Amino acid sequence: ESVRGLHRGTGTVATMGRRSDPRLLVLHGLRLKGVAAADVVADAVGLEPAQAETLLRAAGVEGFAIHRDGLLPGWALTPAGRSEHERLLAREADAARARPTVEDAYGRFRRLNPGVLDACSRWQVRDVGGRPVRNDHADAAYDRAVVRDLTALHARAAPVCAQLSDALDRYRPYGRRLGFAIERVRAGDTDYFTKPVLPSYHTVWFELHEDLLATLGLDRSAEALVPADTAHPAEGAS
Repeated sequence: ESVRGLHRGTGTVATMGRRSDPRLLVLHGLRLKGVAAADVVADAVGLEPAQAETLLRAAGVEGFAIHRDGLLPGWALTPAGRSEHERLLAREADAARARPTVEDAYGRFRRLNPGVLDACSRWQVRDVGGRPVRNDHADAAYDRAVVRDLTALHARAAPVCAQLSDALDRYRPYGRRLGFAIERVRAGDTDYFTKPVLPSYHTVWFELHEDLLATLGLDRSAEALVPADTAHPAEGAS
């Protein structure tokens, strides 16, 4: 089922993508997060925390998820849950006739990916005298330049997120989450650039990548064999 709404501030009608089964969404959140609490899964896939908790417990009863204790407590997919998730993803993409749109968006994502990863790498490591050293963030001009590059890349990524949202509504949180991260970085909260334990730009970008691969039934090892466009962030989107 598609939903119609207004683009904020434009007054133009937008078509939002097919709404996903919440049962699929909780499995999907675990695929993206690995091990996560219900509230983290809920934020990643656009559910209410209480609903995510209920669905995760049901998935546990079905044998699709397991709750782990220890240093990193939370829910995780079982092998049966991973298979069920892949089955539900394929069924959804076919039922919504979304596969061509996701494939096109994935191509656009691939053209942006090298630039985003390079910006994240440069944020963490600098080249000094021909050797890599940890970026201590003492050079404000250097950091501003990297933030500018990421901001330019985000401007090109936002339409990709919108394209995906038009195909499947479960892609809608990515635009919000990436936008929040870039605003925090620009406001000086630079942990939101790459810090793994936060919904940083790199964290959310990695999850979007994983989402696209899962939806299209691809894996990262096969992807490495396909050349990507390494256009500079300042260049326009093709």
